[in-house]
Amino acid sequence: RFVGWTWGKQEPKAKFCMVNSGVIENQRRMGVYSALVHSAVGTLSARGFQLIYSRHCATNNAVIIPKLKAGYVISKMEIDDSHGVLVHLHYYSNKARRKVMDYRTGLSKPDDEVKRLFKL
Repeated sequence: RFVGWTWGKQEPKAKFCMVNSGVIENQRRMGVYSALVHSAVGTLSARGFQLIYSRHCATNNAVIIPKLKAGYVISKMEIDDSHGVLVHLHYYSNKARRKVMDYRTGLSKPDDEVKRLFKL
């Protein structure tokens, strides 16, 4: 039975952009989108993508909250004349890149791996 969809595109440097996803109305708030996100992250990470990202209307909590719970982080904000205020979400399957993001945003102090990468 059809309950939703997702599609995206591969980009250079091991990036994958989740372009569009949706769940049909009578299936929403039942964990379908969260399951879709977990499945996509697992599949894409296993195929070698280091960064999985997407852009969303900043008020689209039905999408933003499940992605944050799945390990995505807010990476930037954008103001677009066509879509308004957008939030960019990144999922780092490469754990070193996630540590670097956490360090760059001030969320964590550099551990030994980050110190080595940045020659600190």
